[in-house]
Amino acid sequence: MKPLVAITGRRISATTLAGLDPRWAAGKADLFWSEFGTKVAEAGGIPVQLPYESAGPEAIDRIDALILTGGQDVDPEVWGGPAPGEGHGGEVLAIDRRRDDYEISLVRHAIERRLPVLGICRGIQVLNVALGGTLVPHLTETDVRHLSKESMPDRRPGKEHAVAFAERTLACRLYGARGDVNSWHHQAVDRLGTGLVASGRAPDGVVEAIELPGHAVLGLQWHPEASADLEPCFTWLIEQARDRCLVGESR
Repeated sequence: MKPLVAITGRRISATTLAGLDPRWAAGKADLFWSEFGTKVAEAGGIPVQLPYESAGPEAIDRIDALILTGGQDVDPEVWGGPAPGEGHGGEVLAIDRRRDDYEISLVRHAIERRLPVLGICRGIQVLNVALGGTLVPHLTETDVRHLSKESMPDRRPGKEHAVAFAERTLACRLYGARGDVNSWHHQAVDRLGTGLVASGRAPDGVVEAIELPGHAVLGLQWHPEASADLEPCFTWLIEQARDRCLVGESR
């Protein structure tokens, strides 16, 4: 059985689309990066895309796993951070409060229903905030480069720094004691949300992986969907979703 894996996205103004018929300029478009669907399918799942209107428990009840994708900063008002422009070092990404609310709602319903969850980049931050955690508003420059400066417009970040994974954690089981990851973020997990543990850190101490013991919940700060190879987080998610389906069928 192939499980249904829901993927979150963002909503953009139609005016940002090149070559758009001007009659559609007043509209909006939902954007879902195709790499997520490709990786889910490669791992054995069926990807489905959830728009903002799918934030309630009804959508969660009809899917088998959830992926929270990357994108804008989470509104600091949600987690008690500094207002945009304060304490961000000049690096402020666009904020979309409606997206924040929709993803946080999905996370909470998913965890309540013990649905497997994978949070990627912004997704790890949404996961942390949804459970009451806070974020680092802007990472200061260290010997570890977290915000990729790659100038090539057609290239995703390469393997830019190492991550050490804590023993006896899900992340360590999937990735081993150490691995190299790409990096494309200027914020990070700070105080952990209720029940979460930090299971991976960069050499400068920045949290790169979190998980919720007792639940199939994993957050990764890097972009595994941008890797050429299928990273183990996707295979794990599909396995968890498939196991959940089988348990449901046996009842």
